[in-house]
Amino acid sequence: MTRAGRPYHLTPGVDADPVLVEIVQGYLASVEREVETAIGRTSRSPMIRDAHDYRAGLHDRHLRKLTGRSYSALVDPVVRDHPIETMRPGDVFFHNDVYLSEGGIGHLPDLCVTTPVFHAGPDGAPAVVAFVQAFGHHDDIGGTVPGSMPSHATSVFEEGLMVPPIKLWDAGRPNEAALTIMTRNSRMPDSLAADLDAECAACLMGARRMAELFDRYGQDSVEACFDAILDRTTETFRREVLSKIPPGSYTWEDYAEHDGVDPPMLHRQRITLTRTDDADGPGLVVDFTGTGPQARGPINHCGDHADGAFLKKWLAPILRNLADTPERMAELDVNEGVVPLVEMRFPPPGTLLTPAFPAPTNARTFVILRLLGVLAGAVAKAVDGRMPADQETIRYTGVYGTDAHGRPYLMREVLGGGSGGRYYADGEDTVHVVPDSRNLPTEFSESRFPFVVERLGLAVDSGGPGRYRGGLGYEKHVRMLRDAHFMSIADRSILSCWGLRGGRAGQPFAVTIDPGGPHEREVDALADAEPVAAGEVVRIRTTGGGGWGDPLQRPYDDMLRDLRWGKVSFEGARADYGVVASGPPEAPVLDETATAALRTELAAERGAEQPFFDRGPGYARLADGRAAADVDWR
Repeated sequence: MTRAGRPYHLTPGVDADPVLVEIVQGYLASVEREVETAIGRTSRSPMIRDAHDYRAGLHDRHLRKLTGRSYSALVDPVVRDHPIETMRPGDVFFHNDVYLSEGGIGHLPDLCVTTPVFHAGPDGAPAVVAFVQAFGHHDDIGGTVPGSMPSHATSVFEEGLMVPPIKLWDAGRPNEAALTIMTRNSRMPDSLAADLDAECAACLMGARRMAELFDRYGQDSVEACFDAILDRTTETFRREVLSKIPPGSYTWEDYAEHDGVDPPMLHRQRITLTRTDDADGPGLVVDFTGTGPQARGPINHCGDHADGAFLKKWLAPILRNLADTPERMAELDVNEGVVPLVEMRFPPPGTLLTPAFPAPTNARTFVILRLLGVLAGAVAKAVDGRMPADQETIRYTGVYGTDAHGRPYLMREVLGGGSGGRYYADGEDTVHVVPDSRNLPTEFSESRFPFVVERLGLAVDSGGPGRYRGGLGYEKHVRMLRDAHFMSIADRSILSCWGLRGGRAGQPFAVTIDPGGPHEREVDALADAEPVAAGEVVRIRTTGGGGWGDPLQRPYDDMLRDLRWGKVSFEGARADYGVVASGPPEAPVLDETATAALRTELAAERGAEQPFFDRGPGYARLADGRAAADVDWR
């Protein structure tokens, strides 16, 4: 079955009852949440159980994603290798092979289990009617470094165990040989085994719940509701979102800054966005022509498979920012209904988005997260900046070594960062891009690993200055109790989250070991094994979101609140906002006369003409001294 040849409607001629549509949509959301809750309560690894870096997805028998709270992997590679007619109740399929995943798997630590849902057909025999899937990031799947994300990798073979779609459970019986092979290749075999068991059991439970829906209302009625749910998404996005983009073409680009192998450089990702119209209404063409060549290091992403189906659903949430209100934006689901609205055009093989096997991919977040910002920038040019400024809200940090009993341990977490300022509000602080994801609880970390968390708070001044300030990133201080190694897979350590329409860029990611001590040193954002001695502190500062609008126009009341809350320092207020204030932080006093004079002076110094986007000072370092790219102007 190919995605291009798949019928979009399953039940032509069958009308969906509008009340039943609401019941089915609520039921799907409930099943998705129940599957995720079961995984969270029965898994073992910190990344799955505590950080919640996983998600569930429900798909129909034509592989269309039905739920819209989050993205998920694809069912396509499973059906490609294991035809639907060969599946049996109790089967569970597994894969993590990036190059055989049709674009649904980005790097090897993302493990995916898929379970078919059965319902008795007209002849009484059980037939597949849907799929339940779980997809998450796991602690270790082998490879050259703990955590299976070697920053120096030049081949996918260095990154861990590749498993194409296989049958992990056969009619309810686990494939013990396959499980043994996978756990034998992991440095954390017990955690991996427990996580896989949790995910398989949760998906089998979800399959039973889905089967009950078909048993209760019948296959034709339920599938008619599926059509109606997806049709509603298509029509809503046409009417409320795409119609806000004026017809025309808009080009923007952004960059990853390093690949772990070559010196830092601008690894370009470019989008030309074209608003089109047909008989049904507006649509979009997303053209990636101009994206840079495949990197030697692990920042590549296989995005062109299955007509870009994964990327369509990954990028579509950015478009929700065009909704009339924030409340309406939160209501818009991103399911398979967005797929017919978007045509994707990819460059020839050999680029960051079309890498050739066996190019490494473990740090592909540098590309797929950047593409969210590139699309946002292209849309911002079309709508006079009525989009959020940039955010980059995921990076992996961690430590590993041996504990006091000589046992090996691995602690990793996905720390968030600030989101971009918006045309109506400041950005949010410490946002995680994965729904329901979170930093590891301090109490859990200190009880399990040999370190102490001495500070976890907001990184002062990290948010990009603007009329609406960017959200702040984290500042976390970890004091090691035993010698260990620090690891980091992070971007935006040179380039910053860009500001928009006069707003300025946020502060970049930074890691310092032994700050203020005799061995103080900065650590590269891509680090596999930085030694940390017992007693030394690791200070992590994550990215701040970009600012929106002129920071010299930020109201005095907002500045006083920022000072009271410790989000902006007195020095930052003066340098970035032209605000002169004094007094204790809990009761700052603003000098309006001095502030007005300073803002006039700063406005004169910067001149009248500014680029539409501000990339921050790091851009000039990688762009031969240029302060802005050609596409940054309107």
